Amino acid sequence: MSLLKQLNWRYATKKYDTTRVVPQDALDRILEATRLTATSSGLQPYEVIVIRNPALRAQIQPIAMNQAQVAECSHLLVFAAWDNYTADRINHMFDLTNEVRGFRNEGWEAYRNMLLAHYPQRPAEVNFEHAARQAYIALGTAMVAAAEEEIDSTPMEGFDGAKLDALLGLAAHGLKSVVMLPLGYRAAEGDWLVNLAKVRRPTADFVRVID
Repeated sequence: MSLLKQLNWRYATKKYDTTRVVPQDALDRILEATRLTATSSGLQPYEVIVIRNPALRAQIQPIAMNQAQVAECSHLLVFAAWDNYTADRINHMFDLTNEVRGFRNEGWEAYRNMLLAHYPQRPAEVNFEHAARQAYIALGTAMVAAAEEEIDSTPMEGFDGAKLDALLGLAAHGLKSVVMLPLGYRAAEGDWLVNLAKVRRPTADFVRVID
């Protein structure tokens, strides 16, 4: 019930209080929840870039349709997906699993080989789109975790990805930006959305049950 209450509390914040900063411990919990997010085959094919620097966020604002939240928020999270699935990236995650668990499993190794036989052979754009979908799962987790902390957030797709990638030097890391999430605290005044009712389709129109 507490989670539902917080999900009703959250909304896509339009104006942030520039005087308030998200505490490091709360940010760490949001990032840890994001790190624990489920991903396809456990590959975690994305990274989260945390931008605290106000000057850098001011540079991002013009390439993000001039959305004020980018500059006004406390922290800006950029979810950046792998630009491709490579054998090295796949092997790294499978090797890490074996190291953490302390043993090798025949079925797990067969699954590794299946991925190696398919993923690296696909077009890079197909692989990036798959990785980007995993990043969106993490975005949802981050938003829920933020709401639990009563920290506001605003999911954003409205930006020039190529320009953001260039500004952050993401290509050098084999990454491409997917979505952004400003974090902070809603302003006391000036946010036109804050007091409006949350609108969602009724459950009967949203959930389809097949017995």
